[in-house]
Amino acid sequence: MCLRTLLLFYAVIALCWSMVRSEFAANYSHNHDESLSLRSARYKYEIKTFDVRVDHFSFAIQDTFKLKYLINDTWRKERNAPIFFYTGNEGNIEVFAENTGFLWEIAPKFNALVVFAEHRYYGESLPYGNKSFADPQHRGYLTSQQALADYVDLIVHLKSQPGYERSPVIAFGGSYGGMLSAWIRIKYPHVVQGAIASSAPILYVTGVVDCEVFARITTSDYKTVNLTCSKLIQKAWNTITKVASNDEGKKWLSDNWKLCEPLKTAEDVQALKNVLQNIYIDLAMTNYPYETNFLAPLPGNPINVSTYHFKTDDLNVIAQVFCQHLTNVSLTGKSLLLALHRAISVYTNYTGKTNCMKNTIEESRLGAYPGWDYQACTEMVMPICSDGVNDMFEPMKWDIADYNNTCFKKYSVSSQPYLICEEYGCKDFNTASNIIFSNGLLDPWSSGGILRNLSQSAFAILMPDAAHHLDLRESNSNDPYSVRVTREFHQFWIDKWIKEY
Repeated sequence: MCLRTLLLFYAVIALCWSMVRSEFAANYSHNHDESLSLRSARYKYEIKTFDVRVDHFSFAIQDTFKLKYLINDTWRKERNAPIFFYTGNEGNIEVFAENTGFLWEIAPKFNALVVFAEHRYYGESLPYGNKSFADPQHRGYLTSQQALADYVDLIVHLKSQPGYERSPVIAFGGSYGGMLSAWIRIKYPHVVQGAIASSAPILYVTGVVDCEVFARITTSDYKTVNLTCSKLIQKAWNTITKVASNDEGKKWLSDNWKLCEPLKTAEDVQALKNVLQNIYIDLAMTNYPYETNFLAPLPGNPINVSTYHFKTDDLNVIAQVFCQHLTNVSLTGKSLLLALHRAISVYTNYTGKTNCMKNTIEESRLGAYPGWDYQACTEMVMPICSDGVNDMFEPMKWDIADYNNTCFKKYSVSSQPYLICEEYGCKDFNTASNIIFSNGLLDPWSSGGILRNLSQSAFAILMPDAAHHLDLRESNSNDPYSVRVTREFHQFWIDKWIKEY
């Protein structure tokens, strides 16, 4: 986006907000002081379960299971209070409840009931317990369509309780959860009155998005900080291959990088490279302007070349950040790899308490494995490739046939890369309404996001200086202006949707 367009965007947003700010403030100033602090509010919930069908779309299977959800009714003051419903994504629901501070912050202003619903096959919401992923018959019910039907049943159940019969429902979600929040509004507009879909890559589908854009955006995050940083990352791929081409080199790399498992084979070296790719992507996604502990403990602006100050045990500590270690363009060979190790330690050992670096991809702290790997093989087929020229990654082609073969070997299922478009739409969203699609342009997943308005009430909001669903996180004094404005925009439209209902 050019500077002129960006300035025009903010001028329009500022004008719109100046017109609605006084109305919104008048409606909610009277109870602003009653809001609890985020730290005390976000952890106050009851853990409940609700029986849902394993298969919502046929009468052949009568099995049910217990879907977990978190609920807080602290702020409800009258009948038909709004229901703020987070559409849980690929992991333990508690993690998303702890990292969606925006919802907790505004709930008191709207006197809303807060609900975080766990996605089937994640966390404790396992339809067949430990056998849920045992075979195709057990894991075959892990689909977004079934998950949305779970959420609809839960919402209907909540609205059947005394005092909630006419409660408006606003869906919230980030990333895959944002896709679900948009889709539940599109598929079930009579159940959900509006949706905040943050960093929702609903267009990241084969044939719709260029597979190389993801790698380019990731690279640009590093280039923007320091062009040398991205160049050295790119150079390091061949350096790793050369150094680890013999046993002596593998031992040197294993020892100097303090790998948990020593490198022994070419496959081990490739596995290490895969870990590095994930680290670079995770840093781009969570390039937040303050210290976080979402995908990993990280300093603020973890890619940034500047230092970040924070308090630990009343001592002022200067935390190193990634690109600060990769500023010498002349680095080569083992010197380059030693500098790269110091850089990636920002991700792998920011706390200084990690004894060794894990050199294989393992289950994330979200609890996404193996569920997301299965979904990525079935309906959530997201094409990612790199050319090694316009990005800092090793060249990697996207081949749907090879991808499908790999998935079939793992799960005995064939990928359906076009199912998402058939089920929810990818090109024609003229009937979409009451949805805000917000995307941070530092986020690689914005490459598959909605970046233009779809209708008179389905908006696209761009945050040039924000990473992955930053607008859904708790407020922070370091938040960029675009994020603060976006949160106000969200609140205005939530208020409007509730009143219209």
